[in-house]
Order: sequence, then structure tokens, then C-alpha cells
Amino acid sequence: MQHGKHHTTARTTSHAEGGTHPTQDGPDRTAARSRSGRHDPTRRRARAGDTRRARHRALRRDVPATVGLLVDDQDFAAMRRYPTFAFDDHPDYLRHAEGLLKALSAQGGHTTVALFDPEEFAEYCEETGLDPDSSASRSRYTAELASAGATVAYTGQPLDELVPLLVNRSARQATWEYATTLLGDLGTCSDCGNDVGRSAFDRASRLLTDLLDGAGPGTHHLVCSVPAEKGQQLLAVLHTMCATGAPAVLDASQATEFTTVLAVGIALESPGGVVLRTSAPGAPDRLHGWRLQGGRLVALTEAEVFSAYCTHADTGEPLSPEPGVEYRAGFEVGDAHP
Repeated sequence: MQHGKHHTTARTTSHAEGGTHPTQDGPDRTAARSRSGRHDPTRRRARAGDTRRARHRALRRDVPATVGLLVDDQDFAAMRRYPTFAFDDHPDYLRHAEGLLKALSAQGGHTTVALFDPEEFAEYCEETGLDPDSSASRSRYTAELASAGATVAYTGQPLDELVPLLVNRSARQATWEYATTLLGDLGTCSDCGNDVGRSAFDRASRLLTDLLDGAGPGTHHLVCSVPAEKGQQLLAVLHTMCATGAPAVLDASQATEFTTVLAVGIALESPGGVVLRTSAPGAPDRLHGWRLQGGRLVALTEAEVFSAYCTHADTGEPLSPEPGVEYRAGFEVGDAHP
């Protein structure tokens, strides 16, 4: 009997200490389960909520965001006529916009910024039948900008750095769209039947290749300027780098914009010009120039290049030569005839 009593005590102790072979559940085990939360509905709901929130955050990181930004006082004032537009102070609006950008960036997703144009927004609402005095309409217009307009990726840069990039990108986009429209409206050549705009673009592409081949190795900065309507200028800028024995490294969008503007000057046989600045380590910068004449790029002489760079464009007053720069004649590019 003594032996059996000891055996029963051992089994009871083992069960109370969480043995792996209990014969039945007792009050202690039920309490332990309750303490662990295995049967606590509140804790299960909390864990499920945490899982949903984690998945929501993960999905949110895969969804891009676009913020339409009013960058100047005039555009901001134009939006104040809508009662649903919540701001009445432009600096305060910009501070909140920057705060929103930082918050979106902190979520880990991709955020872009677009230039919000109130006039284009009003036209968009009129064409689509949307109410312009609506946050939903502004959001939809901004989404359209993201798909077709000029945008800049937000990477944490302050607004005083982001806004100039955005304005420049928007101006480039507008220039390219206008130049493309001009080329598309030229139709076909009455003599050869070829598309005039396409032919001019192909010729401009060959001229760009000639310019880069002739420039040689180095970092190159090219500017093409062609007169447009109402005293405006179509302006395109191209930055590129050429290593010895290697093809030029081109930004595709810049190259297309430059070629399109040059093609307009060629197709319309308008005045205009191209300037090229080349930089290389241990050597002075070299400046070359060409003028558009009869659909061709005609090389400027060294004196003409010097005069173009050392004369104030508005007043005609002479300017001092830039230190560390050589003014050189343009080199021959293209065929002898257009």
C-alpha cells in the first residue's frame, strides 16, 4: 500500500507540473489555457487584426501614389475659387504638401509629383463632364497626369529642389508635344510623297549622330533652339558622355526631344541653331556652333562662335570671354544638300 501511495503522488505531481501524459483535464490546465490566450476571443481578434494591418501595409507598398502640386502663386490663386479646396495660403499649402510626400515615402511605396495646372484641370472637367469643385475630380485629373504627363519621382528631396526639376520636366514635355504636333501636321511631300515630318526627323537623327561623332570623347552639352509662334523659342537640351572607342551614352527622352526640335527647324527651313560644349579632364572646354539655314546645319566660324557666346542676347552688349574655354569653329555635319 505504501508503494501505491507513492505512485499516485508522483502521477499527481507530474500532472500539475505540465506532464506530457495527463489522464484528464483539471481546473489548473483550463486556467493555463485561458492564461495563454488559446481560447481568448479578444486575443484572437487582436492577432487577426494585426495580420490584416500587416498585409494592408505590405499591399500599400505595392500601390504607387501621385501628388499634383500647385507650384506658383497664380496657379494656387486659381484653385481658391473652388470651395472644396481647403487652403487659403500658398506657403501653408506647400508645407502640408511636403508633409504628405514625407508620409507617403515613409510607407515605403513609390511616389511621383506632377505639375497641377488649373486651366488644364478646368478643361479636363469640361470635356469629361466632371464637377471641378470636387476632391474626386482633382484626384482623377492627377491620376491622368501620372499616366501621360511629366512627373518627378519623390525621393525625399526638399521642395526647393523638387519644384525646379518638375517645372523643367513639364516644359520639356510641352516642347516635345508641340514640336511633335508641328511635324505631324506637315503632311506628305508633293514631289516625293514621303511624310515630311518623318523625313525631317530621320535627317535630324543622322545630324545628331554626326555631331556626337565629330565631338569625340568627353562630356557633351548640346542645345538646339528654333523659333516658334508668338516670339517663343523651341528649346531642347541634351547631355551625353562619349568614351574613347565607345558609342555615346544617351538619355532616350532627351535625345528624342532634341531630335524633334531640330527636325522642326529642318522641315520648316526656319532659322535657329545648335551649340555644343565639350568637357574633358585636364583640358579647356571647347565650344562649337552651327546655324540652321535652308534645312541644313551650317558650321559657324571661330569668330562667329566667339561673338555668339560673348554678346548679350537682349542688349547686344559685349560680354567677357569665359575663362578656361576655347571658342572653335563648327565642323561639317550632314550631306552637302538637304
